Amino acid sequence: MTYRLPPLNALRAFEAAARHLSFKNAALELAVTPTAISHQIRALEDYFGFALFRRLTRALDLTPEGRAMLPKVREGLECFAAAIECTNRHEEAKRLLISSPPAFAARWLIRHLPGFTARHPEIQLHMTASLKTIDPPEGVAVSGLDAIDLRDDETGVFIRFGRGRYAGCRVDRLFSPAYTAVCSPRLLSGSRLLNVPDDLRHHALLHDDTIPELMDRPTWAEWLQLAGVEGVDENAGTHFSDSGLVLSAAIDGVGIALASKPLIEAEVAAGRLVIPFEIVIRRPQAYFLVSPEAVADRPAVRAFRTWLLEEAAKVLDETPPG
Repeated sequence: MTYRLPPLNALRAFEAAARHLSFKNAALELAVTPTAISHQIRALEDYFGFALFRRLTRALDLTPEGRAMLPKVREGLECFAAAIECTNRHEEAKRLLISSPPAFAARWLIRHLPGFTARHPEIQLHMTASLKTIDPPEGVAVSGLDAIDLRDDETGVFIRFGRGRYAGCRVDRLFSPAYTAVCSPRLLSGSRLLNVPDDLRHHALLHDDTIPELMDRPTWAEWLQLAGVEGVDENAGTHFSDSGLVLSAAIDGVGIALASKPLIEAEVAAGRLVIPFEIVIRRPQAYFLVSPEAVADRPAVRAFRTWLLEEAAKVLDETPPG
């Protein structure tokens, strides 16, 4: 169908002038001069062959024809704006916001992401790291929606570390970590032996105090008890408020740290860290992909979910669901 339409700028000028009943105010709204508005209206009147406004001495009023045309022009402009907005939302759907625990993002997710971007180059990822994605102690209710504002048009999901109970969300379990002692390979060949767990008394212990209120955070006291080691001060050594700093210190040979095995696989593979003893601390908590039901079926979310579950399935999950 061929549409015979007047210029869009003239219709915008008419709608603004009719709404304000003022060429001056319409010009201010549209960032043009009053003369430009007047010319646009005059051109529109010439196009239709009838007057749209009655130009009074100090006022402006619509003619019956202008008054009859205004609702349809306004409706048409609103439909046009809605079509543009719909297109913008379609483009926005290609953005995916992901919030996750800092250590998970830095030590596991980021190095796996090239596989996702290669598969879905049309989806633009926006990453944030937040300690709020780690569950508080048992008994504190968690909705899982704190990091997402469902009133906007952004598509967002997040990865939580916790118990997997998040009301209003679609939840997919990824894997549970097993915590073990790790250190620089330099410590194995140093002057102080590190052949058996009891040798830890000759080395500095590194402590991760990132979430001090997390009741189930693994501790050196628990590891030493599992290893059957006595007489070692489990609180001695340096304490850090960031998991990344703990691992950096371990890589630099400062001491021995407790770390999640899935999150150090790259450092172990590269020879920057070693696992001197196969003693692990297991926890019922796991990492979960959490998608608010309002966005769970959006294409970008479905694509990320499919890919992430494939990657997570490759991890040796040493802790059964609990």
